[in-house]
Amino acid sequence: MRLALRLLPLLVLALAFGMSAGHDWAGPADLLHAFAGGDDLRSRLLREWRLPRVLASACVGAMLGLGGAIFQGVFRNPLAEPYLLGSAGGAAIGATIALLVPLGIPSAPALAGLSFAGAWGATVLVLSVARGAATADAAGLLLAGVAVAAMLGAVRSFLMLALSDESVSLQVVLSWTLGGIQTPTWPSLALMVALSAGALALSLPLAGGLDLLGLGEEQARAFGLDAQRFLHRAVLVGAAVVALAVAYGGLVAFIGLVAPHVARWMVGPRHRRLLAVSAVVGAIVVTLGDGLARSLLPPAEIPLGLITAAAGGPFFLILLRRRMRL
Repeated sequence: MRLALRLLPLLVLALAFGMSAGHDWAGPADLLHAFAGGDDLRSRLLREWRLPRVLASACVGAMLGLGGAIFQGVFRNPLAEPYLLGSAGGAAIGATIALLVPLGIPSAPALAGLSFAGAWGATVLVLSVARGAATADAAGLLLAGVAVAAMLGAVRSFLMLALSDESVSLQVVLSWTLGGIQTPTWPSLALMVALSAGALALSLPLAGGLDLLGLGEEQARAFGLDAQRFLHRAVLVGAAVVALAVAYGGLVAFIGLVAPHVARWMVGPRHRRLLAVSAVVGAIVVTLGDGLARSLLPPAEIPLGLITAAAGGPFFLILLRRRMRL
């Protein structure tokens, strides 16, 4: 936790970069004038549009980093990542239904609830497939996750074609699927911050069990851990964290892979420190990525998921190559 606090200056710098980046770059003087209460249009845009979006990107990144650390501990696999293991894909199916089907309930609760149901169901499905095939090792879990993720992607595409009509534009779903942070209202941002803090509070008690689970289920039982019960609880928390990130940020790939690895290089494998540091690293990476998404191709905006995939894909391949050599 101390290192997480030491990383806060880097997070502040990332937030400052996010506030500055965009089609129209803002300098330090512009930021100071805006936070001093300037009433000109530029200052109001910085406070009322960029600031909520930058804070939202930090929350999404924190949840992706936290979710990745949980799933890597649950699967005992350093290559595990919510996007690859189907959790994000399951959340995306739930969100697609919420966006395209008139359910008669407010869109925000429907998006969050169905995203959670999809993420949890997809993760349980991956565990069931791997156990049914008697492949409890890291490679077997990874292959099961990739297969489930591919099937969920096909189901999501089918739903987009089947449920859309002239009254529902696919552009909303497509832009959300490619990943991107939308500027929230202040009440929505306050709820997002509260949910993110709650997710971190729920995740930290899992640290001891994740450490024991890393020794293997038999060894964990020998130390008094009910592995099966703990596994389901950890999957439930991990799915909730991923669903929260997906509901607010769409499909942003590889953050759940990169952030825990960077955090592990800093603090080692013990999860009490790893979870918090992964959240901070994820917040920094997504905040920087969102700033780049708004500034690399003005006046257009590059989908955030494309930027993280372009950077995270090579990172994953390097890790996979190093693991195959072991």
